[in-house]
Amino acid sequence: MAYPPGWVTPPGRFAVYKRYVVRLTHEERKELEALVRRGRAHARKLLYGRILLKTDASEGGPAWTDERIAEALETSVDTVARQRRRFVEDGLEVALMPKKPGKPRRRVLDGRAEARLVALACSEPPEGRGSWTLRLLADRMVELGHAEAVSRETVRRTLKKTNCALISSRSG
Repeated sequence: MAYPPGWVTPPGRFAVYKRYVVRLTHEERKELEALVRRGRAHARKLLYGRILLKTDASEGGPAWTDERIAEALETSVDTVARQRRRFVEDGLEVALMPKKPGKPRRRVLDGRAEARLVALACSEPPEGRGSWTLRLLADRMVELGHAEAVSRETVRRTLKKTNCALISSRSG
């Protein structure tokens, strides 16, 4: 019995619909085989190349199941499915990249707020305190209205980036 495109029949099993079916062109297959044969790339890139070669459902491709590939390459079934999806949606180059580029984070402190933070860290600490703490600086930045919310970690990263150390201004 012939199944419509997208249906894969593993030997001795029922037909299963695969949403993302990898069909490599002859050129793509040759490129992946050369990449794996050379072995001169990042380990993850080599793994992804091997996964794509084993999932190839085109003429002459092995068309292994995700479970079989995961067992043979000592990885998870989710990794195999993710690579299959990345290849179908984004193409070979993106599928071989270690990680899909994410969207950039929104900056909590802009340049002006960073300058105010550094100035605050260099100023006299609050009454009854020997020096500024990261938490005190974060709270004071919010109190002064320089930011809506600032975490202790954001303060730490900003001060580290600007080479500003939290040391007591009072020398005893």
